[in-house]
Parts: sequence; C-alpha cells; structure tokens
Amino acid sequence: MKLLNLGVNHHTAPIDIRESVAVAPEVLRDALLDLRAYLKGTNAASSPEVAILSTCNRMEIYCAANDLDYTDNHLEAKAIDWLVAQKNMHHHELKPYIYSAKENMAVKHAFRVGCGLDSMVLGETQILGQMKQAVQHADEVGTLGSYLKPLFNKTFSIAKAVRGNTKIGSQSVSMASAAVRLSERIFGDIANSKVLFIGAGEMISLCANHFATRKPKQITISNRTLDKGHELAAVFTQQGIATEVFALQDLPSQLHQFDIVVSCTASSLPIIGMGMIKTALKARNRRPMVLIDLAVPRDVEPEIKSIRDIYLYSVDDLGEVVQAGQDSRLQAVSEAESIIDQGVSEFYESLERRTVVPIIQSLQESTEQFKQIELEKARRRLAKGDDPMDVMATMAQALANKLMHAPIHALKTSPANELNDFKKIIASMYGQK
Repeated sequence: MKLLNLGVNHHTAPIDIRESVAVAPEVLRDALLDLRAYLKGTNAASSPEVAILSTCNRMEIYCAANDLDYTDNHLEAKAIDWLVAQKNMHHHELKPYIYSAKENMAVKHAFRVGCGLDSMVLGETQILGQMKQAVQHADEVGTLGSYLKPLFNKTFSIAKAVRGNTKIGSQSVSMASAAVRLSERIFGDIANSKVLFIGAGEMISLCANHFATRKPKQITISNRTLDKGHELAAVFTQQGIATEVFALQDLPSQLHQFDIVVSCTASSLPIIGMGMIKTALKARNRRPMVLIDLAVPRDVEPEIKSIRDIYLYSVDDLGEVVQAGQDSRLQAVSEAESIIDQGVSEFYESLERRTVVPIIQSLQESTEQFKQIELEKARRRLAKGDDPMDVMATMAQALANKLMHAPIHALKTSPANELNDFKKIIASMYGQK
C-alpha cells in the first residue's frame, strides 16, 4: 500500500490560504466520497481509503491506496489535482503552501498531529478530538479500510502514551487564554466589560470559560440555534455572571453593546462586515472594541483591522501570544518524539505481521488436508482389523514426511545465494545450531 498525507497548515500557509481550502462540516461527507471516487478513477478494482481533517489551523488529506494502482508520485499528484479543482484555484496559487509526507513519514506526521506536536499550541488536546471526529465521519461514509483504520487507532494510542509519559501538556498556553490576554492588553481589568461570544461550539465554550474566570460584567451568547446558546449561557449563570442570549440574525442591532467579541462559527462567509462595525462604533461613541476571530474561514472581514478604535485579532495573531509560553514544554518534545518513533516502528511491524496471515492460512489448510488424507487411510486399515499401533505409527510417519517435504526440498533446491538464509530459518524453526 501507498500511504500519503498532504495539506496546508499554520506553519506553511497564511490564514487566507487556509480558509480557501477549508472543508465545511456540512460538505465533509460529500467531499470524502468525491475524493475517493476521483482517486479511484476508472479502475473498478481499486479501492483507495481517504480521510479529511479540516480545522482552523489545517486542512489535511490522508490516503491509502494499492501500490499497484499508482506509480511514484501519482497518488500525490491526483490528490493535489482534486484539491485544486474543489476550490477553483490554480496549481501555482496553492502548491507552494502544500506539504506532503509518504509511507513512514506520513505515519509519523499523523502521530505528531494527534499528539499536539504540530499544533499552534504545543501539546494542546483539542486536535485529538478533531481528528477523532474526522475519522468517525470517514468511517461512517465507508472511506476507511484496513490501512487507515489501524493508522488512526495507533495514532490515538500514541497520543495517550505521550500524554501519560511526558509533560507536553503542562503549563499549556491555550488559544482561549491568549484571547483573554489580548483583551486585557486593551481594557486592563475586564470586570467591567461586556463580552459577546458568537457561536456555541467547543472553541467558543473553551474561550467563554476562560473569560468567565475574570468575572466580566456580562457574557452574551449569539448563535443560530438558540437552544444551544441557552445551554452554554446556563453554565455561567450558575457562576453568578449576568448572561443573555440572542439569535445571530439580531447581531447588527446588538453588536454596539459589547466591548469584546469572540467569534467562531462554521460560516463560509464573514458574518461581521465593515458596515456593521462602523455602525456599532458610531453607537458606542467610538469606544474601542476587541474582535477575536477564531474561525477559518474568517467570521470577520480582515479589512476591519484598519479601522481606528477596533482591535481585530485572528488565530494567527493569537498564535504569537501562545508561542511565548511554549518554552517550558520544549523539553518534553524530545521525549514525545521518541515515543512517536517507536510507534512508527510498531505500526509497520503490525502491518508486516498482517502480510503473513495468508501464508499461515495456507499452511493450516495444507496441514488439514494432510491430516484428513492420513486419517482416512488409518480408518480403512482399522476397519480391516490391522494392528492399531502399526496403523498409528504409519500415520505418524506419513504426516511427518509430508510436513518435512517442503523445508527439505527448499534446502536441496535453493540457489546458492539463498541457501544460507534457508539454513538459518530452518535451524531457528527446529532448534538446530
């Protein structure tokens, strides 16, 4: 099998490129089926495996395909062609930002991603949950198989080992805490600030919890689904924080009330534009606003950053804050890398062991045939009244001869350049020195 991983992430591509290739949750399943069909082409016998991981910091394609169906670099070229075609881009626009890894390096990359070593926040755990969701989606639509399934299962096992045996996640400076720090740079103590969270997903929940520790004047949730908004707001109401919830469609009329706005939705288009912000600033008598856009594609038009009294931060801006707190965990990276390298070896050993299964089955079938043949001969002799001990001795000798025929024949007929290998194998099997 050929294993391949390719994509773009925060290391290789700016946010505008990342958002251009992001796969929205509502089209992910169709994208998986379309990618597999494209890689399969006209070969009806081919059955490539695919998974897609799309987050705010990366979009990655994982592929496994029979190596007889694809020449060197053919699988990679087809995957890139599909990605370019899906996003209506030209090769020269996207290719400089794409990274790829094959075979054991693809396995190692998957392990590093799952362990948080390739994340903007070193050692963060959110990526593991996102990877598990990506695997679940691929499994549900049937695009995983006997290679990618074991790969991801091993990834999750390695991630658990790294968490349990290193300090990679200690003193973590998360994106959520970075959002709080950036807000405090502008307002100082945010106890008198009203904070609006747009969306109600995992990232918004994490951020809201961090802001809640500062006891802001009010936490408000705006979401397309009001029930989810009320569910999240209830957590902070129980903490004694004033909360409100309103529908996302009411955002233009409500935005001016808030000092800090944190947004992370799955919208494919910005939900906060230049006109909305200018109207809100006018209603606020130009009191400053902090806008933290955690979404990819972005929720806030990037041009808004040029407006005076607006402090707009993207995920890349937060990444700079996060980077400053990573030094304390760098010592754990080498320990994690050792666990990952061992995991890569174990993964390929398990694949290698699987290749002997058909051979074992064939040996067992041949042995069963020998047994049935000799048993039938023994039954006929016993039915004729032959001495049972003589029958048993003959049967045992016949089975031994049949089982020893193949190794003896191999020793006698093997080419000179292979004879030493056969001798070592036979010696180890039968305990000879």
